[in-house]
Order: sequence, then structure tokens, then C-alpha cells
Amino acid sequence: MFSPAIRRPHLLNRKDREEESPSPPPAAPSHSPSPRGFAVPDRPATGTPAPWNSSSLLARISTSKRTDRTGDSDQIQPVHIAEFPQVVRNAQASLLQKNFSGKNMLAGDIDKETSLAWMICGNELFIWSYLASVAKDCIVLDIPSSLIGYNDVKPLLGIQWTVCIMRWHNSGASTRNSGEMLRRKSSAGVVLCNKRTQAVAYWPDIYAEFNRSLVLSSSGYGEVSACDAASDCLRFNSLIAAAVPGCIHECIAIASEPAGALWLFQCSPEGIRQRKVHADTLGDGGADHSQKSNGGRSLVWLPSNVSSEGSDRKFFLLTNNEVQCWSISFLHDINVQKLGSHGIVGTDGDVGIKKDIAGQKNIWLLDMQIDEHGKEFSILVATLCKDRVSGSNYTQYSLLTMLYKPNQKFSSEDNVAKVERFLEKKAPSQVIIPKARVEDDEFLFSMRLKTGGKPSGSVIILSGDGTATVALYWRGSTRLYQFDLPWDAGKVLDASIIPSAEDRDEGAWVVLTEKAGVWAIPEKAVLVGGVEPPEHSLSRKGSCNETIAEEKRRSQGFSASVVPRRVSSEAWSAEERQRPALTGIAQQSVVDEESEMLLNRLFHDFIISSAVNEALQKLRAAGAFEKEGEMNIFVRTSKSIVNTLAKHWTTTREAEFLASTIVSSLVEKQQKHEKFLQFLVLSKCHEELASKQRAAMLTVMEHGEKLSGMAHLRELQNALIQQRSSTHLSPQSKTQGTGALWNLIQLVGEKARRNTVLLMDRDNAEVFYSRVSDIEDLFYCLSHELQYIISREEHPSVQMQRALELANACITLVQAASHYRKDHKEWYPSPEGLITWNSQPVVRSGIWSLSSLIMELLGESGAADMSMKSSLWSQLEGLTDILLEAYIGLLTAQFERGQEHGVLVPEYCERRDELLRSLYNLAKQIVEVKYQESKDGTDNPDLKESIFRKVISPILATAKRHEGYQTLWQICYDLDDSGLLRSLMHDSVGPHGGFSFFVFKELVNRGDYSKLLRLGEEFQEELASFLKERSDLLWLHEICLNQFSTASETLHTYALRGSPDGDASFTTSRKPLSFVERRRLLYLSKIAATAGKDIGYEVKVARIEADMRILKLQEEIVQHDPEYAQVKYTNTLLGPSELIEMCLRRDRVLSLKAFEVFALTSSSFRSSNRGLLEACWMNATDQDDWVKLSEASTLEGWSDEVIEESLQATVLFKASRLCYSPDAVVYDGTFEDVLPVKKEDVHLRGLESKCLSVEEVLMQHKDFPDAGKLMMTAVMMGKELTFAATEPVEMDS
Repeated sequence: MFSPAIRRPHLLNRKDREEESPSPPPAAPSHSPSPRGFAVPDRPATGTPAPWNSSSLLARISTSKRTDRTGDSDQIQPVHIAEFPQVVRNAQASLLQKNFSGKNMLAGDIDKETSLAWMICGNELFIWSYLASVAKDCIVLDIPSSLIGYNDVKPLLGIQWTVCIMRWHNSGASTRNSGEMLRRKSSAGVVLCNKRTQAVAYWPDIYAEFNRSLVLSSSGYGEVSACDAASDCLRFNSLIAAAVPGCIHECIAIASEPAGALWLFQCSPEGIRQRKVHADTLGDGGADHSQKSNGGRSLVWLPSNVSSEGSDRKFFLLTNNEVQCWSISFLHDINVQKLGSHGIVGTDGDVGIKKDIAGQKNIWLLDMQIDEHGKEFSILVATLCKDRVSGSNYTQYSLLTMLYKPNQKFSSEDNVAKVERFLEKKAPSQVIIPKARVEDDEFLFSMRLKTGGKPSGSVIILSGDGTATVALYWRGSTRLYQFDLPWDAGKVLDASIIPSAEDRDEGAWVVLTEKAGVWAIPEKAVLVGGVEPPEHSLSRKGSCNETIAEEKRRSQGFSASVVPRRVSSEAWSAEERQRPALTGIAQQSVVDEESEMLLNRLFHDFIISSAVNEALQKLRAAGAFEKEGEMNIFVRTSKSIVNTLAKHWTTTREAEFLASTIVSSLVEKQQKHEKFLQFLVLSKCHEELASKQRAAMLTVMEHGEKLSGMAHLRELQNALIQQRSSTHLSPQSKTQGTGALWNLIQLVGEKARRNTVLLMDRDNAEVFYSRVSDIEDLFYCLSHELQYIISREEHPSVQMQRALELANACITLVQAASHYRKDHKEWYPSPEGLITWNSQPVVRSGIWSLSSLIMELLGESGAADMSMKSSLWSQLEGLTDILLEAYIGLLTAQFERGQEHGVLVPEYCERRDELLRSLYNLAKQIVEVKYQESKDGTDNPDLKESIFRKVISPILATAKRHEGYQTLWQICYDLDDSGLLRSLMHDSVGPHGGFSFFVFKELVNRGDYSKLLRLGEEFQEELASFLKERSDLLWLHEICLNQFSTASETLHTYALRGSPDGDASFTTSRKPLSFVERRRLLYLSKIAATAGKDIGYEVKVARIEADMRILKLQEEIVQHDPEYAQVKYTNTLLGPSELIEMCLRRDRVLSLKAFEVFALTSSSFRSSNRGLLEACWMNATDQDDWVKLSEASTLEGWSDEVIEESLQATVLFKASRLCYSPDAVVYDGTFEDVLPVKKEDVHLRGLESKCLSVEEVLMQHKDFPDAGKLMMTAVMMGKELTFAATEPVEMDS
């Protein structure tokens, strides 16, 4: 038998080691277990059990004496995780006492999907969960004698029995989540097959309390199988089963014969129907049976989550040279159809394994497995080869990995040999053992392959004679680790993986032994204890090529001074509990061992003598203050104190003893941790840590917080246990089992045990109360597995009771930690930028999940009486406090660190508002109930208000502390208490205006402007700031405050605003202002300016009047626009430049309007728009035919009076009069400052480099050479007004 690096010691080596270390007793008895039974000779019936029965032998070994031996040696030993149920032990002992030697009456296996182990002893089938360290619930099923088969045939090397287990409550999804442990008694069906006789038994529901019915298959098949019924071979090689979707307690099973036939069994409570669905999967029906006696090797389901169609399910059959793909349809009559086949052994090495190469004599495909994702196929291959040098034969074992193509399309032809390449070779075959002894076919075909364990990529190979070998391709070579114990544990019956608590695919390897229970193989055992493949067989027979010297050399090279002994949680505790790596190589964090040893020694001396002995100087010299975080030795020492496992003693009073042990252990830890803090203070290490390594010091103090919380949690659990024992449970409450808190503790402990195999020999509760530093796992389970603790299918009152218990536990834990923090506040470092444990995402997520469920339960009408709701409401209030405080702590730390908040602030606000809203809504219901109970028949508003204020006082305090403005507003609104509202507005001053802005916004949304303005009298600055972008309301506030001039400016600005406010989100409707409304606002602005009578108010009034005239001009101008009919400009306020450009595109009437607009604007506008003004003069000139006018005056000989009269009718004259005449109305300056009339005026004003004159502008007109004199005459006439005009041109007033 190939052995791992650490082998069973020889007596001589054991004796030498005992002389070197006399105190620890041997981990295994010096004698072998009795071959006639499982009882140890010379041992009292009530004494200490055998090594495979005891909980932990290492508990009797002093921690100090074995500290140096609890490193890698412990982690590379198999770990005992579960014992056989007592009924199984009794059956095994009875079987051996009856001397059933020579008969294969002992078989066992592990069902990977359900985490259930089964064992057959004699004529009984035992089924139990191996995940519990002590299995208490074991199902015992009687096997009918008709299934046992023939008694005079020799035992088979392969397992004769196959058991398939189906969970009925879960179809498709994996049931290996740790939360499933709470549903272990859910409905499950079992199919039992005797592979020698082909007999099948079916139990539809093994957990049925009253009717555990059994259904048997018929005895005859109507055909003769390839193996005669009385022969010594198996008639079935493999069998798989699956539940039928949509059916109750119905399943199908598919079995393969060695000769290649496939059988279908349809199992239901009414009976078992069997039929042969395919006669010859090998495709050579005329061949001799002896040549294909091992044709149909193994059957494997494709994972249900990979199948594309819900009504179909694919499975694969491994034959002697190929992999076949089959499909089974569950619609109507169940139909099994072959889809295709993929050749593995052939002439193409790129497709699979190339045959007929030099030295190769035969190839066997032994077994096949598919990974959880349905992507990788692993095939175990044995090849018979001939050594070219010596001429001797040897066997090479290898592992072939193929990749599955999930979208493969198969041809639809029937009755044709379909060869489809639905697999792809991932890599060359991985050689497991290059040269091994030649085995007979019986041994080869007894081998089974298992995949999916840790380390990632490792596989385990089981042989029929009971050996288990883990193979791993690591660092460029294959390494082997064979499971072995230092005492006779019997054969290895099966192997599987411990399901991960986080639903990861990979878990530690676990093996089911024949005599010693269930053991796990730690990941490090394979990595450290594995060796390179020898020229050695996988069987127990040994190798013809290995020598004693080489075996001795290997043993010495790897085992060194390691004593083979049973590894348990004691080793985990002794080495300060290293958290195992989740994937890859499990390795201990690099720490300064000398500093850590020094600290432990100094602390130990302090406990004895209370003397620090210059500890600070010694630790500083040793570099103890150089590492931060989890690497810090003070953190590690504190962690080891709070996480120490209690001594594990075997006792008949297990539950009571465990409870007292937990309590005493927590008390001892609190005392020791307090002593450690005293040591830090007296040695001045605390001062060093608090100043230079604040995060490490905070972690040490948080260990104390968590320890205090755990102690209070244990007190709460004890109180709940006593309450249940003294209270008569209602029919609904009986379904609670042992309570929600107990279930939560079981889940957390189970998660820890699954992730750390060294803890598998401990009870879940013990593990939970020992892992103090990992108390966050409790909140993780609340976040991810709350549905397993509180089922929505239970009675509403039961759900509320369980939620109440969990909420009470969370509040108790966090408040205990908070009290510890207050009591030890002088010990804590400065908190700036430090994030506490209760602010971590996992803690917040767990509390929020529980709070969400409680809010949902409270929102269900008529779910329970008001007393229960009131109690749950109080707990929700406590959860709200601790959750919101956690958010505040995290936000504060991020702010102090200068980090971005990201989505944290919106998440905090959303959850805060939802919690407060739920609390307040239920508070009103509670008030109504209390009021109805208190009133004496007549309405008493004062009494109701008093009750209301009392009930909502804690909600009011929470909302005020966390800026829950919506709740504060709702409370004040329902109370109609303006005094409380004003008080809260004064107190709640937060960002974005605080509560005051929120109140203003609510009043605006409700259109209650009178209350808004009344509040503005007391909160003047706040309301002014709030209405800064709301001019339509701001001027009212300013009028109320007698700020007339400011109100005038506000009204003026608001009247000329072009579009609604950009931040109109807090208004009900904001429509554009009409011209009538704008004019009214301008009139109000004028009145307010006049009332204010500030210095220079006349100028303001003049500007307002000018804007009123421009507004009227726009109304006149847009009427000439063709698009005015489409209401384009009815409410849109145009700027002066837009109005002027509109005038330039129209008739002579609008050409004058452009000059009116210019006259009403400011001097700055005219200066900055000289080009537009020049364009207006050119446009005014274009309105008359100056050449015609010049020719007529010349040809007809007009007199000066006629010429003057004709020029007065021109637009040029009227424009000059509007701009330059003495009676021209121009706001803010004159046109002469921007565009003088004559060229010489430009020089006189010193504007040569700034502007032109009207004369220079007109000189650019095309008609100026012919009529320039007339043009300038018209301009000068309009400016000087020397002639009386028949139709005076005046601006509209």
C-alpha cells in the first residue's frame, strides 16, 4: 500500500520518541483493535472510548508541552470529524459477533448532494448526517431478504450495494448549503440497488414519521443478463437516480450493465417499473460477453443548472473506449435517447488517448466524474505497458481532463452510430503513477474517482480493497497523499468533500472508514505530506519494484520527528488558531516568532508575579511594534486569548457539561483578557500602541468588546432555555424546535467547522462560543441564511417570535460591546479614521436583513396580536439604533480619512427613512390600541395625545439624532404642534439647510405659503437662503420683513427671468410667466422701490419703467412675426438684441422700433452692440428710395419747403429724431456717446479708435454717392428739429 510521508511508526521509533517526551501519552493504543469486535479489551464498558470514539485525546496533553509540536505536523494529519451513530456501532459489533466472515455484508458511501452518509450492516441500511460531530438522528431501514441475494458466492472486491438519495423539497438547486442542516429531516427518498442481483428497493420518504413504506422491484426481467444471477460478478456497474420534476415522491434510476445494456427504473409509491431502454451501448452486439464484461463503466449526471431544457436531463456513460451522451425526457412517458458519443481511445491523440503506440499493450477507462459547473470531465485511465529494457510489464495510472461543449448540436438521425465531438482535450494526460505493478482486472475495475476537493484541482482515487489516494498536480509535478491512520481503521468505503458554507464548489476531502468513523484530509496535508509518485501500486499488496531502503529513506525524509497521532481541534487551539486559506496553499502568516514567544513569556510572568520586568524595552528591542494589523503580535496574543478552545473531555452528561464549560470558559477568557490589558498598561506597551499603532490597539480592545457580547449572548440563551422549559408551548410554538437563536448558533458553528476541518470534532455551539474574534460570522448568517432560521411557511406568530429572539440577540450583543467600550473608554486609542467592527459591511448587512424581515412581518395585517407586534416593534427600534449608529461611525471614519462616501450616504438615508417610516406607522397602531384600552367610553383627545407623545418619544429621538426629517415632519404635522416644529428647526441644523429647509420644502409643496411666511419671521435668514432661487416667493418674505428695496430688486429680476427656476423640484407646478404677469411684477417692483426710498431709488424706478416699455415693445413687435400664430413668443421673454434683429427682418414700422429698443436699453448695451446699431441705420436708409427722391427734387426743382416736407416722411429723419433730438427719450446716456452724427463729432469727442459716426455709416450705403446730401440733411433735420413736423414722431409712453 502506498503510504503518505507520515506513516505508522515502528515500535522502535515510537519507543525512542516516548523516551524523549515522556509526558504525552501515545495517541493510539499500542495494540491493534480486536479483529472480533469494536470493543477494546480490558476496558470498562462505561470508561473512555477507543481513539475513534473519544472526542479528543490531545485534551489531556499540556498546551505548553505540545506547543512546539502543533505546527505543520498537526495540519498534515487526518482529522476526525464525525463518529458513527451508536446504532451503527451496535450493528457492526453484532455483525462481527455473528462471525459473518467471508460475506460482503458491510458497505457504505457518502451522498455528496445531501451530505448524508449511509452504511449497510447485515440486513439494515443506516442513513445519517456526517457533518455533526456526534450523529444523533440516524434512519434505520430494514432490507428485505429478497434483496440480499445469493449467500454462497464469493465476496466482490467492488461494492455490491448502491444507494441514491433525493431531497424532495429542493429540485435542481444544491442542498449542500450550511443552512440545510436545519432541514435534515425534510422529505427524502432512497433507492437501494443490489448490483449483483439487480434487485431494487425504493423508500419514497425515509423521514415519514408513521408510514415509511417500502417498494420492491419485480424479481424477473424476462431476459438473461450477461452475468448469470448466481455468478460472482456484478450485473450492474453503475446506477444514478434523479427526482421527476413536478411529481411527488417519484424518481427515475438508470443502471448500466457490464455488457453495455441500460436499464430504466421508474420509482413511485405505487411501485417500480423497469425496462431495458438500450440493449447494447457498445455497438457490437455480436461480440462475446467476455470481451466486454466491463463495457458500461460509470454513469454521471450533467448538473441540472447546465441543462438547457427544464424537461430534459443529460447524463453520460463511460464505456471501454468512449464517452456517450444520453438524454432523458420527463414529459409524458419517460424517454431515454442517445445523443452521441465521443471517442476517448483511438488513433488521434489530440482528441483523447492515442492507442497502439510502442510499448503500449492495453488501455482501460476506469471511472469518470464531472465538476459542479458541468465544464470538466475527469477520466481515470490505466495503461498496461511493457518496459523496453527489462521486458517486464507495468501499469501506468493517469488522469485525463476533457472540456465539455455545452452548446453542442447533435444530429437527429435515429438508429445510426452517432460520433460527435462534444468534448475537447484540456491538456495532456496527467500521470499519477508512472510505473506500478500489474493488477488483475477485478482490482482495476474496482477503482473509483472523486473530484472537487481541496487543494483545487486534486482528485481522490478509491480502490476496491479500501485505500484512498489523493493526487494533485502541483508546481510542475504530481504529488500523492494516501489516507492512513496509526491504527486499523478498516477499509475506506467512500470519499466526498465537506460542503462549503459559502456555497463554494471546493471543500476539504472527507473519507468514510469502515471502523473509525468519518475523517477529513486537510488541504495542507496534501501539499506538505504528499510525495512524488513512486513505482508503486495503489493497492495494499505493495510493489515489486520498491525496496525497504527506499521506503525508509522516504519515510525519514518527510516524517522527521513527527509522531502520528489523531489531530483535532486541540491542535487548532494550541497553535493560536490560524484561519485556513480559502484557496491555494494554506500557509501561516509570516510573523516574528521570537517576539511572540517573548511577549507570551513576559505575560505569563506577569500573571504569576504581577511584574512587568522592563517588558517595553525588551519588546521594542525584539521588534514587537513593527507589524500592523493582524500581523501585530499583541493582536495575535489577544486573539489567542479570546479564541481559546475549552478542554474537550468525554462525558455521559454531554449537553449539561458543554453548557457549563462554555460559561466557565467565557469567564476565564474575560479575566485573562482583562489581565492582558493591565499588562499592556503597566508595561507602557499600551501607550506605545495607542500612539503609533492605533488600529492594532483598537483590535485588541474590540476583542474585549466581542468577548463581553458573547458572554451576554450566552446568558440570553440560558434564559431562553429556562423560559422554554418552564413555559407550556402553544401548538404553533412547538414547531420552533429549540429556538431561533439556537438555530443561528448552529449555523455559525457549522460554517466555522466546514471551513476549518480541525474543528469538525467539536459541537457547533462550542465552536461558536469559542470563535469570539469572528463574531461577524453571526451577522453573515443573518444576511445569507435567514430563510433557514425563519421560514415564511410557518405560522405568522411563530415567525414573529423567532424574529423577536434574533433581534434580542443582536441588540444584546452590540449593546454589551457598547457598554464595554464606555467602561474602558480611557483604554481606547484616538478614534480618528478608525473603523470599528460593528460598522463593517457584513454586520450592517446582517442587521438590515433581519430588520427588513421584521418590517415585512409587521406590515402584514392581522398576522398576530398587538402585544406581539408591540414587542417586535421595540426590538426593531433597537435594531434601528445600532444599524444607524454603525453607518454614522463608518461615515465619520471615511470623512476623517478623506475618502469618498460613494453609495454609502444614499444607502444610509434610504434605509434610515424606511426604518423610521415603518416604526412610526406601527407606533400609530399601538397608540390607537392603547387609547382604546385606556379611555372610559368617551373621546379624550388629551389622553390620546399623551399616549401618542409617550409612544413616539424614542422614534422622535432617533429621527432627530439621524436627521430623519420626514419622520420629524410627520410627527409635528400629526400633533399639529408648531412649538415642537420650531424647536426641532432650531436644534436640527444639518447640511443643506437642515430640518428648516425640509419644512420649507414641505410647505411649498403643500402650497401653504401663509405658514411659510409666518415661519420666516422667526427663521429669517434660513427662509431667505431657502428662497434664494425662488424669486416668486422670496419677494413676499422680504415684504413681510419690510425690506422694500430688496423686494423691488427681487421682483425686477423675477419679472425679467427668461425661464422657470432650474431647481423647481420642490414646487408643484412652475409655468412660464405671461406678459401680463411680468407687467404686474414690474409695477410691484416700482411700488416697492418707491416705498423703500433708498438713495438713488429714482434711477431704479426709471430702469423699471424702461423695462416696462421694452416689454410693451415686444408685444407689438411679435405681432408682426408670422410664427406668432403658433404661440412661439406669447410667454417667452426676448432679449433686446433678439428684438432688434427681429425688427431688421421686417417692414419700415419695425425698423423704427429697433431704435426705440436701443433707446430703452443701457449705455453699456449700446456700446457693446455698435455694429447692430450701425445695421439699424443702414436698414433705416433702405426703407426709402433716395435716388428717386434726389432725381425728383432735381428734375422738378423742388423748393426747400417741399424737400423738407419730403425728408420728414423718411425713416432716416424719424430715426434721427428718436435718437438725437432734444426731446428724445434715451435711458442711461445718449446716442452721441456711442455713435455721433457727424464725422467731426467723433474727433471732438475723442472716439476715433472706438466708433464711427452716422455720416460714416451712411457713406457706406450704395445710394450715398447720388443722394448723400439728402440723407445727411434728413439726419440733421431730425437732430435739430428746426422745422415743425406735420406728423410728430414720439415714443410710446
